[in-house]
Amino acid sequence: MYLGLDLGTSGVKAMLIDGDQRIVGSASGALDVSRPHPGWSEQDPADWVRAAEEAIAGLKAAHSAELAAVSGIGLSGQMHGATLLDADDRVLRPCILWNDTRSFREAAALDADPQFRAITGNIVFPGFTAPKLAWVRANEPEIFAKVRWVLLPKDYLRLWLTGEHMSEMSDSAGTSWLDTGKRRWSESLLAATNMDEKQMPSLVEGTDPAGKLRSELAARWGISGDVVVAGGAGDNAASACGMGTVGEGNAFVSLGTSGVLFAANASYLPNPESAVHAFCHALPNTWHQMGVILSATDALNWYSGIAGQSAADLSSELGDTIKAPSGVTFLPYLSGERTPHNDAAIRGAFVGLGHESSRVALTQAVMEGVSFAIRDSLEALRAAGTTLSRVMAIGGGSRSRYWLKSIATALNLPVDLPDDGDFGAAFGAARLGLIAATGADPVATCYAPRTAETIAPEASLVSAYEESYQRYRRLYPAIKGTTS
Repeated sequence: MYLGLDLGTSGVKAMLIDGDQRIVGSASGALDVSRPHPGWSEQDPADWVRAAEEAIAGLKAAHSAELAAVSGIGLSGQMHGATLLDADDRVLRPCILWNDTRSFREAAALDADPQFRAITGNIVFPGFTAPKLAWVRANEPEIFAKVRWVLLPKDYLRLWLTGEHMSEMSDSAGTSWLDTGKRRWSESLLAATNMDEKQMPSLVEGTDPAGKLRSELAARWGISGDVVVAGGAGDNAASACGMGTVGEGNAFVSLGTSGVLFAANASYLPNPESAVHAFCHALPNTWHQMGVILSATDALNWYSGIAGQSAADLSSELGDTIKAPSGVTFLPYLSGERTPHNDAAIRGAFVGLGHESSRVALTQAVMEGVSFAIRDSLEALRAAGTTLSRVMAIGGGSRSRYWLKSIATALNLPVDLPDDGDFGAAFGAARLGLIAATGADPVATCYAPRTAETIAPEASLVSAYEESYQRYRRLYPAIKGTTS
């Protein structure tokens, strides 16, 4: 048996699979986000451990015999978080999360240093880890002086599981400290933020062993024998492993809290000017590109709170038949935006509201706004040299057929839906645990699920969507500087 642990923003998911990659069961533990100031987003790492314990306890209650047979564990997690530990592995402050934009000034200063883009292949975004440490140094010097280790969120769980300070390439590529082409820490980039490689975890590939489960945890969960913990992956690379998006030209769109358009690459193809992320993949000698928007289902969840209806009910009101865009346009920049703008200060807006603008019209505009933001990422990928012919959809938002039709029409690409099953980050993490424990071939193990259905663009609305998208694009420069 193999266990995948996925540390997300809203919870930890634990999934058990057998040697044939059949899902045995899954369970989860919930998490909350603290937002003490505008643009801030934090979590207490102790809550990650609590949520992981809850998830594993749920598995043990339902599948104790199967859990006892686990021989490999894989980890997946939200990227970029700055988890700061002292010399005794004590947490120094709440973790600053991926969607925290407080360090936008520090990010701009680092990005102005040409070596960052040259070595990492990426813009230094405010959500990345390095500018967060620069912010801590400037604003919390007493904390910065005590920092012995900087760990990414999933790697804090690894420390709890194994006692090891280790990470892997896909997650570390989102720190702004990794030489992404050479797949190693950059001493010069660390020095530019007054850091040292001694404060970084050691690096392995995501398919490699990266510690063994501590005996006291194994005994608590009823597991006997050595359990290998794999390097694992950042959440998007883990989802790609679960979806089989590991070969050149394969792509998926993820509608989670954030939105991602992810394309696997056989070689390193950086183009930071396009604001596309060029990261290491979880599999050896592979890379990927992705466009990232900060608010996808988060935008609909925000609106559902305003409307007083659940996101599911709002989606149901739209039905399944896609409509032409109305005169209402939504810009989903609720906490700034990454691709293609790299703008932490921009904020969202409804434009074109009238007396006739109903709740349904605003729900439609929210979904279209997210679809157009993903179209922005498609255009950025194209500018970076990647051509896509289709995408597969994953994430909670993919349960809305209206949204999927909107995305297919906005991208003018077919959107494939996988066969019934859960092929997301927890499944991908379990696959990595299997590979690390058994030495199985990574590419053969990370195969794609069967396609259950393909949603084609609505041909009669492609031109209307294109016109609305061009209006959407004109609105960003129109509101820039007025919403911050």
